Amino acid sequence: MGSAKLKIGGAWSGILEVELEEWTVLMLREEVAKRSGHGGGPETINLICAGKLLKDGDGTEKLSQLGVRNNAKILASRVSVDQGKSVKEESLAEEERSTRLSRLKAAAVSLSARHADGSLPVEDFNLELENQSGQKVQLGSETDQRAIMMGLMLHANAKALMRKKKYKEALEVLTMGEEAFSLCDQKLIEMVDNVPILQIDMVWCYFMLRDISWLSVAGVRLAKAREGLERSHGKEASRLRLLQKGRYPEIALHLRLELLEGVVAYYSNQTEKSRKSLTSAQTKFLQLQIPDEALSLLLGMGYKERDSKRALRMNNQVVENAVDFLVEEKEKKARKRVDDLKRQKEIMEQKCYGTTPLGKAVDIERLNELVSIGFEKELAAEALRRNENDTQKALDDLTNPEANSSIQIHIESRKKKRLRQAANASIEELVSMGFPREAAAAAIRSLGTRQAAIDHLLQGTSNTAAAGDHNVDNTLPNDQGGDGIANDPLTNDQSEDGSGINAGSSSDGGPSHNKVETRDVEMEDEITGELLKGDAYSDYDIEVTEEGEAINEYLALITVGVNVEIGSSS
Repeated sequence: MGSAKLKIGGAWSGILEVELEEWTVLMLREEVAKRSGHGGGPETINLICAGKLLKDGDGTEKLSQLGVRNNAKILASRVSVDQGKSVKEESLAEEERSTRLSRLKAAAVSLSARHADGSLPVEDFNLELENQSGQKVQLGSETDQRAIMMGLMLHANAKALMRKKKYKEALEVLTMGEEAFSLCDQKLIEMVDNVPILQIDMVWCYFMLRDISWLSVAGVRLAKAREGLERSHGKEASRLRLLQKGRYPEIALHLRLELLEGVVAYYSNQTEKSRKSLTSAQTKFLQLQIPDEALSLLLGMGYKERDSKRALRMNNQVVENAVDFLVEEKEKKARKRVDDLKRQKEIMEQKCYGTTPLGKAVDIERLNELVSIGFEKELAAEALRRNENDTQKALDDLTNPEANSSIQIHIESRKKKRLRQAANASIEELVSMGFPREAAAAAIRSLGTRQAAIDHLLQGTSNTAAAGDHNVDNTLPNDQGGDGIANDPLTNDQSEDGSGINAGSSSDGGPSHNKVETRDVEMEDEITGELLKGDAYSDYDIEVTEEGEAINEYLALITVGVNVEIGSSS
């Protein structure tokens, strides 16, 4: 067999003439490494042909045995010298990654369950679904809400991994996010663009890993993504343009989509389709380049560089529109801060009222409705709590003298129990400071507040405070009915996290929900931290430098291929 021509692209571009029956993968890598001129050895070069990575094997297999043919297209990519870890290190890393993924999924399940079903959050914030205008939305059933929320959490976490170039880990998290979204009613999913964007992100991870074994799957994902974007954004993004007041947030996203479509077409030997997609992506890339003059104007107005670039990209480089965008975003963030503070206060208030027999928080809107027609707030809150936020049933109790009296008695009892709990806590604190328990209890009883008791005890008058009280128990005696509550650090009226009445405190003996959930606080904080950093434009805010390089790389590959074919036919 004579010599064959191989079309090489990537780390080095050109034509190599080789003997397929003689050359091994190592010989080919050595030749590409030498011609690339970057000084690295063959171990710094990866070769991909027909969708698979060419491996050295035992070093004896020839290129022809591996399926390499004349005029084959080969992508050469450069890797770091120390990329190959030891088997032991890889095994440990895999185990650690697997553990982290399990923790991540469990934390996302826990967060979505707590924040989608109306339960009283243990945090001082609520995770709520919003549209692109920042307005709260209710999508479907509780199950749908939970599925969408979980999918969004995992997608946000995956994006953070992508920013750190951890594409393999990101791909695993994106797969879990896709699974979460699949649990939602598909009619609801078709209304939003989150799933199409997730599909594009998955294919981008495939691409960045340079593992083209995903080729057939990638084509299907990209087709679904394009269809989903058109369905949610409208044809030629007409619906999105209307919602965004004529802005162009989606250009970078479509650039990435067309680049990936071009790459898939290239490896499927659809040269013209690949050229068309890559050329369109290149046009969008040029459209997103920021003019120095426009950027300088915004920087001169005091805006940060990153915010300025984002505003210009979203507004087709029109400075006036970019300024309007920046002003709007600043106002939106200010409103969000106010709303968040308001919600924090509401959550603290809800924790005072406790949870319903089914573990839900008292509905603040319904509570305010009852207060607006003249009912005392604490009384109305307890009526709603007992009746699972059913306004009509709460009204029936409030207007029934017997039920109303029962609620008032319960509230007074609860207040006294809380006072005893606070007193016992203060006593324990004083004892931990070294004061005698008897003296501390007497000081708290006579003076009421912890600080006053400390001042009194420090003045050495504890004996006076304890006069006539020689038989003081370890805690304040329960003088409110002898129910022994004072000796119990947690009563039925307060959950373990101090969040007020537990679900089991229902005055009519309702079911108890006293189970304390084990939380992975570290992982939950990581998830919510990523969510709180994002905004309505985060999915569209793509830095397209890598995309630009890839477009040029694959257009060059196509050009090389065409030139070779013309040369061989002459």
